[in-house]
Amino acid sequence: MQDQALVKTAINIEEIKSASTLLKAGQLVAFPTETVYGLGCDAANVEALARLYRVKGRPGTHPVIVHLASVEQLKDWAQTVPAEALVLAKKFWPGPMTLILKKSDRVLPEVSGGQDTVGLRIPSHPVALALLKEFKSGIAAPSANRHGRISPTTAAHVKSELGDLVAQVLDGGNCTVGIESTIVDLSSDKPRILRPGMITLEAIEAALNESKQKEKNASSKKKRGGESKSSTASENTVIPRAPGSMSSHYAPTTGLKLFAHQNLPRAIATSESLSMKISVMAFSDPIASSCVITWKQLSEDPNECARQLYAYMRELDTSGADYIVVEEPPELPEWMGILDRLRRAANG
Repeated sequence: MQDQALVKTAINIEEIKSASTLLKAGQLVAFPTETVYGLGCDAANVEALARLYRVKGRPGTHPVIVHLASVEQLKDWAQTVPAEALVLAKKFWPGPMTLILKKSDRVLPEVSGGQDTVGLRIPSHPVALALLKEFKSGIAAPSANRHGRISPTTAAHVKSELGDLVAQVLDGGNCTVGIESTIVDLSSDKPRILRPGMITLEAIEAALNESKQKEKNASSKKKRGGESKSSTASENTVIPRAPGSMSSHYAPTTGLKLFAHQNLPRAIATSESLSMKISVMAFSDPIASSCVITWKQLSEDPNECARQLYAYMRELDTSGADYIVVEEPPELPEWMGILDRLRRAANG
């Protein structure tokens, strides 16, 4: 998996126990996952959830993801666990995928944003898993930053943005995926992606189709409901609101503009002619210009680029530029999560 390096992450048992105690007392604890750092609270504590929303400045209708330690806990939080959920859990958990399921009665409206669904996932970071096992219940954890801003991928990012508003920050090093989880809605008749991530639609379809083929080979019974690989909803289906799906999200305070590769030189030349200072994040080699303050070169490998993305955005946000210029990645399956984040950041 993407986070093999995390196997060697040191786990301080006393810090884990302290964090679990704070969560049980209704406090907020930031912790690393393989995607980004999460701002966690007891998912069954109304007052803790209110504190979480207040610290983030998050709208009350915007749901949060509940993090679990094991697949067995799904039944505690979901009304039903469809076969597709078990297939995807077996293939991709622990890992950067969130499943949207019909919620059980125990799920508070503050978790679901008042909807009849809940987002659930098992992260793969060893520190996150140690905390979840110690806590023995669900931890609601959106990204540990102000709502709509750049997600943190280091403990330092969390501390600089939230400071003493968080009771404890568990340091697990740099996040190895770097952008938020792929969100897959399984609450209706056809699975669909609500937020792209580094697990692609193609990988999800392949896992579901492989499972169906095995069922077909094992039984001559007619398949119920036909193919499950569509990523679009049927006409009468209500699509749940999902974390990170607002048109403006993941945004720096400095304006960010996206440009196709062929338009990048013109964008820089225009900025120079207007005497504007810019910082650039691009796959291309640096272009000499008096208007460029900083140039961060992005990796052409999507996995490495995802790991770089938020750290680079944070650095450029403090560079003093009038705006940030970003070269748009290709519209290919493995880049869709990164492209989604950049387009929402540009809307900010």
